[in-house]
Amino acid sequence: MTMLNPRGVFCAALTPVTAALTPDHPLFVAHCRRLLAQGCDGIALLGTTGEANSFSSDERRALLEAVVAAGIAPERLLPGTGVTALSETVALTRHALSLGVTTVVMLPPFYYKGVTDDGLFAAYAEVVERVADPRLRVVLYHIPQMSAVPIPFPVIARLRDAFPGTFTGIKDSAGDLAHMNALVDTFPGLAVLAGADPLMLPLLRKGGAGCITATSNLVGADLAFVFRHHADPARAAEVEAAQARIVGMRNRASRFAQMASLKALLAHRTGEDGWHRLRPPLLPLSEAERRVLLDE
Repeated sequence: MTMLNPRGVFCAALTPVTAALTPDHPLFVAHCRRLLAQGCDGIALLGTTGEANSFSSDERRALLEAVVAAGIAPERLLPGTGVTALSETVALTRHALSLGVTTVVMLPPFYYKGVTDDGLFAAYAEVVERVADPRLRVVLYHIPQMSAVPIPFPVIARLRDAFPGTFTGIKDSAGDLAHMNALVDTFPGLAVLAGADPLMLPLLRKGGAGCITATSNLVGADLAFVFRHHADPARAAEVEAAQARIVGMRNRASRFAQMASLKALLAHRTGEDGWHRLRPPLLPLSEAERRVLLDE
C-alpha cells in the first residue's frame, strides 16, 4: 500500500462524540488502532460517515492532531479536507500536510448546484495552487447523492493533465459499478476506490484499487481478506464467505439511518456506550429501532 497511489481497504471511520457532542479523541484513537489491527490499510477520517460536515474546522484539525500525536502513522491517514469555502479547504489541506499527512480526500465545493465543469476545475485548481506543496496527493470524492455536485470525467481528465501526480485517486460513492468500471477504463493509473462495501470485490476484478467504506467499521477484517485474496483460486470459497458477511452487514446497517445504525452496532460490539451519540441534525436510533437492529 502506498499513498502515492492508494490501494487497499480504508475505513470511512465513524467519529465518536462526548456527552457535550464534541469529538471524543481517546475513543477515536482506540478505534483507529483496532481497525488497523483488523487489517485495514488506513483510516479515512472526517468523511461523510465521520459526520465531518457537522464539525468546525478547529474540531477537525484537533481530531487529526490527536490521531497523529497518538502514534498513528500519518501515511495511513486520509482525512477529508473539502468544504464549501475555498480558503477553508486550503487551510485544512495545509494543516494535514503540516502533520505529515500527504493524501487527502476532497469533496467538491457543494453548496452551489449546477456549477459548470470550468467552475469545478477552477475550484480544485485553486486549492492545489494555493497549497503549493509538491507532496500533496488528492483523492477526489464523488458522492452526488449527498453533495449534488458530481465530478465529471472531463474535469478529472483536466485536473490530471494540469497537475500530474497530484490527483491520484477517486472515491466513488455513487453506488454505480458501471461508473466505477468506466473510471478504471478511462483513467489508467487512477486509484478507483469503491465507496460501497459490496462493490469492492467486483471492482477489484475490473482493476480497481480497493475501497473507502462505512461498513468497514464493523467488517474491516473481512474486507481486508477479500482485498488480499480475491485473485487466489485456492481461497475462492473463503472470499465468497467473507463477501457474504460484508453484504449482510451492509444490508443490516442500511435498514435504518446508516450512521446511527453503524454506531449502535459498534456500541453493542465494544460495550462502549459513547458510540451511540451523533451530533444533530443526525440522531441516534430510537430504542425500538435499536432493538430490531440488534435482534437481527
